[in-house]
Amino acid sequence: MIPVQAWQDARIVWDHHQMHHVPKPCSVAVGLGSHDLSVATTAAEAFGAGLVPLIVFTGANSPTTRARFPEGEAVAYREHALALGVPEDAVRVEPEATNTGQNIRYSRELLAAEGVEVSSVLLVSKPYEQRRAYATARKLWPGVEFVCTSAPLELPEYVDGIGDGRLVIDMLVGALQRLMVYPRQGFMIEQDVPEDVLRAYERLCRAGFTSRLVPARARP
Repeated sequence: MIPVQAWQDARIVWDHHQMHHVPKPCSVAVGLGSHDLSVATTAAEAFGAGLVPLIVFTGANSPTTRARFPEGEAVAYREHALALGVPEDAVRVEPEATNTGQNIRYSRELLAAEGVEVSSVLLVSKPYEQRRAYATARKLWPGVEFVCTSAPLELPEYVDGIGDGRLVIDMLVGALQRLMVYPRQGFMIEQDVPEDVLRAYERLCRAGFTSRLVPARARP
């Protein structure tokens, strides 16, 4: 049983991970690979709404996605988007990236190789990865405007979809740690962590929600 205080702290951290951007027309959508097909759904919906003319799905596999998407995350996302009505010529696949930094770098290189001019990117991720994706993209792709979006889910809905509340809180804690550690390693821009968010994070760490914390020199 997860204590009430832990859920309250998790909601504070969850809200901090949201950038609260309003989706608007962009040069391209970049969907970051993961276990979560809602990323592909959200990108497909953005295309259908006329917000982007082109989608790049990026991602190879991780230990948590290899069984579910043996063909790779980006390939699975592409197939899902096509099934939702996105035409084949509007989707590009970047199948090699294994972390957020590579997602951004490899997507940028793919678009440059095709001669696609990019002034703005609709950055599509899991809900709790918005801020991390934004901070990484700002570091690695200067001169471009980034608009973050994800499936419009609240924390209880997301937990229901995953089916493991402790795992979700562990992931929230791990994502926040990266926001604090990675800027010092040059992987992303620095962002302020409000005091109430930091206190919630520390309480969750003391309560044992630490399985997704990374060593100080881990990759992004």
